[in-house]
Amino acid sequence: MTIGLIGLGKMGYNLALNMRDQGFKVHAFNRKKEKLKAIKEQGIEGYTSVEELVQSLEKPRVVWLMITAGDPVEQMVHQLSGLLEAGDIIVDGGNSRFKDTMQRGDFLEKQSIYYIDAGTSGGTKGARYGACLMVGGDNQAVAHLEPVFRAICVEEGYLHTGRRGSGHYVKMIHNGIEYGMMQAIGEGFNILKSSEFDLDYERIANVWNHGSIIQGFLMQMTKQAFLHHQQLEEVEPIINALGEGQWTVEEAVKLGVPAPVITNALFVRYASKDKEAFSNKVVAALRKEFGGHGLQMKHKKD
Repeated sequence: MTIGLIGLGKMGYNLALNMRDQGFKVHAFNRKKEKLKAIKEQGIEGYTSVEELVQSLEKPRVVWLMITAGDPVEQMVHQLSGLLEAGDIIVDGGNSRFKDTMQRGDFLEKQSIYYIDAGTSGGTKGARYGACLMVGGDNQAVAHLEPVFRAICVEEGYLHTGRRGSGHYVKMIHNGIEYGMMQAIGEGFNILKSSEFDLDYERIANVWNHGSIIQGFLMQMTKQAFLHHQQLEEVEPIINALGEGQWTVEEAVKLGVPAPVITNALFVRYASKDKEAFSNKVVAALRKEFGGHGLQMKHKKD
């Protein structure tokens, strides 16, 4: 099977290599030519236009999007709708809002083009060596791609969640939970920093990640954050919010479901632009470790 991958950012580039390693042919397109050149050096076919990419694919064509949610996805879907044919498949592997996914799927359905939403977790390392996928979409289209989904995921890391939109919905809630967990980690280390003890945060994160109740991927990334940035003195305590947490809170309000932890974590991110706190530095550094998200650093004084 040949997969046309659009978007060679932090996640897309690693996902392309993962697919290649699992025996799938990958044809890639990216607007920035340096990324395209780099992926071609890895033995993956690169194309300088979406039209050329689509023409290179065998039928039914599979085009996998790993681009920024919102207008970039909307524009690409409309462009692809004029290039694809009945039976072809578009996979949105980004963090699109589930309502947008449902609308785009309805639009493409009129042309008998399948639209699959694949919520992708595991960060850049997961994209490279074994992701976690939450997939929504038509049974027939999902079944066609299931060998790919299973191959690029860790064991038990793939789930067909149901109809179109459900994959991005489940990923949205996943990210909301992530907000709360990261906030708790940040606040815990803030208390440690404020204590009377001289503590090694990297070693604490490491021991917590070996046999404790709170061990896990985020704690491992916390250890990595302290390893790379020591006391985080040069890290700006600004935590960006990319939308998923807000959408989770909005959904909770609409359904009348209390979600105080996730809501507070979202508001802390908004407040971080105006307030210095060590907990915010921890969360900001954590986001850098697992997802490669931008980290704002303080300028050193001469």
